Amino acid sequence: MAKSIKAEEFDRIFDEGEEDIVEYLDLSTIRRPDLDTDLRRVNVDFPEWMIDELDREAKRLGINRQAVIKTWIADRIDRMRAARSA
Repeated sequence: MAKSIKAEEFDRIFDEGEEDIVEYLDLSTIRRPDLDTDLRRVNVDFPEWMIDELDREAKRLGINRQAVIKTWIADRIDRMRAARSA
């Protein structure tokens, strides 16, 4: 569950950039418009240490492992696209 703060405080924390704002976001409602409609299943094998790290991050964010993996991969794809178009 996300911590509750006033918008002004959230803006200050974001602008200063010294504190992680993720704890103030409700990540369970995040959707990527027009990108989640055609889902395909893939199987990926991870070493145990990666699973442990994914689970720690999922617990920290209050989301499941699959959401962490999807978020990280989507972020990487976005950065690759931005680099190609630059």
